[in-house]
Amino acid sequence: MTKLLFRDDAYLTECDAQIVTVNERGGIVLDSSIFYPTGGGQPGDRGWLRVDGTEIEVATTVKGEGDEIVLVPAADTPAPVAGTRVTQVLDWQQRYRHMKIHTALHLLSVVLPFPVTGGQISADKGRLDFDMPEAPQDKEAIADALNALIARDLEVTESWITDEELEANPGLVKTMAVKPPMGAGRVRLVRIGTDNEQIDLQPCGGTHVRRTSEIGMMRIGKVEKKSRLNRRVNIHFIDE
Repeated sequence: MTKLLFRDDAYLTECDAQIVTVNERGGIVLDSSIFYPTGGGQPGDRGWLRVDGTEIEVATTVKGEGDEIVLVPAADTPAPVAGTRVTQVLDWQQRYRHMKIHTALHLLSVVLPFPVTGGQISADKGRLDFDMPEAPQDKEAIADALNALIARDLEVTESWITDEELEANPGLVKTMAVKPPMGAGRVRLVRIGTDNEQIDLQPCGGTHVRRTSEIGMMRIGKVEKKSRLNRRVNIHFIDE
């Protein structure tokens, strides 16, 4: 089992760890990880492991068996030895952009209150697919509403509920295609706003900024028709 440090503190960029094992494909499993694994539309983190004055480049991070987090080294990287102490260093610039895009997509699902059929995050843009019969006609109005929420500097926090509580409150789940992970006994909720003024609350295992003002201004990109009822809405940082 890998301790999920990214879940305890999404802003942790460097931390010591020990290699538990190196699998047959060269994937590295640590006893604790600041690296987020690919999942929920968010890409796996990349970065480096520092070992005895040298660096192992981490190309991406994926989920392994059970609760393992597997760091995938770049090609032609010498395999380290289990038991070695390392310092894990996150590519913070990429991760932070993922965090901002991810939180912005949660807000987009508030501006466009339709069932979500899919989504994807990158360091440059994000998108959500909606079960939306008609494409929105005014992209500027969507952008204005999204940016108004961002500018409110809303707090982003997490809490946990049991599997049974989630099953009793199906309205918390906005995604139609991907269901939140259950079976471990509890599910993580990400809240934007406060108990007195809750803007959004939904199950999510990804990484997020602490306050919406960190996101910066966004613009709406293409709105694409993917099927008879499915509309894809893309968002981008406004300065790019």
